[in-house]
Amino acid sequence: MPSDFRARVLSVVRRIPIGRVTTYGDVALLAGAPRAARAVGTVMRDCRDPRVPCHRVIAAGGGLGGYGTFLHVKRDLLRAEGLEVSPSRVRRFEHVRWPGPSRNRQKSLSRAGNPASPAPRLTLQKT
Repeated sequence: MPSDFRARVLSVVRRIPIGRVTTYGDVALLAGAPRAARAVGTVMRDCRDPRVPCHRVIAAGGGLGGYGTFLHVKRDLLRAEGLEVSPSRVRRFEHVRWPGPSRNRQKSLSRAGNPASPAPRLTLQKT
C-alpha cells in the first residue's frame, strides 16, 4: 500500500503538463513536505507506472537529475515533448518550469525552513 506522501507526490507529478518540467523540490513543496526533495527522487526512482511522467521532474536549476542508467531516455522523452535539452540540462528552464515562479511561491519557499511559520498554502493554476 503506498504511503500518503508517495500518493501526494504521484498526484502532483501526474498534473505536470506536456512540455513543462518541475524540480524535485517543487514537487516536495506542492506535496506538503518542502524539505523532502530527496524523498521525491526516491518515489520517482521506484515508480513503475507509465501514467506518471517521472521524466518531467528534474534537478534544481534545470539539470536533468537522475533517471537510473537511462538518462538518455529522459532526455529523449523531454525532447519529444518539444523541450530544448542539452546533454545535461533543460534549456530555458525558467520558461518551461511548472508551476512558474510566483510571488506566493517564493514567499512559501523562504518560509519553508522556519518551523515557526505556518504551513504555506499553494494554489495550482492551469497553464
